[in-house]
Amino acid sequence: MKGTEKIIAHIQADAKAQADAVIAAAEQKCAEVKAKYEEQASRLYSDRIRDGVKACQDQEDGALRIARMEARKSVLAVKQEMVEKSFALAADKIIALPEDRYVAFLADLVKGASVTGDEELILNRRDREAIGAKLLKTVNAGGAHMTLSDETRDITGGLILRRGNIEANCSVELLVELCKGELSSRLADILFK
Repeated sequence: MKGTEKIIAHIQADAKAQADAVIAAAEQKCAEVKAKYEEQASRLYSDRIRDGVKACQDQEDGALRIARMEARKSVLAVKQEMVEKSFALAADKIIALPEDRYVAFLADLVKGASVTGDEELILNRRDREAIGAKLLKTVNAGGAHMTLSDETRDITGGLILRRGNIEANCSVELLVELCKGELSSRLADILFK
């Protein structure tokens, strides 16, 4: 039996050596696979972190851009409001001129807008009663043959010249509105420098 035991022991030793070799190869393969996937996981983790940081930065940059744009819009709205108030104030100042200066202003409007010199002057109710006769006398002093209309218009100041069906609107509202396009940017430069 000793010979059989030796053979069995030898077979067991060979089997154990082969099993140990297979186990060692399997453990090495497992270690390689594990290392490969740990490296891949680390790379994915880094990519996700980088993408997350970039996404956060993009979101922050976008929010900042929107906030800056909203701030600029608010400032622009305030500036536009101030420009509008400036034009409204200019219209108020024209209407509030002393009577003689206001009549001279209106007479200049008539001279600039009159085509034939025999147009009809249409004023608002307040101006017609307060300065209508004086304005008519002033414009006709130069040889014109204007008349003062019994009709009044709902304008804050200025006048309308009418000859037949043709009217020339010289109201203060329209004059100020016509000046806005040309003067708005210059006024904004003056107000906001």
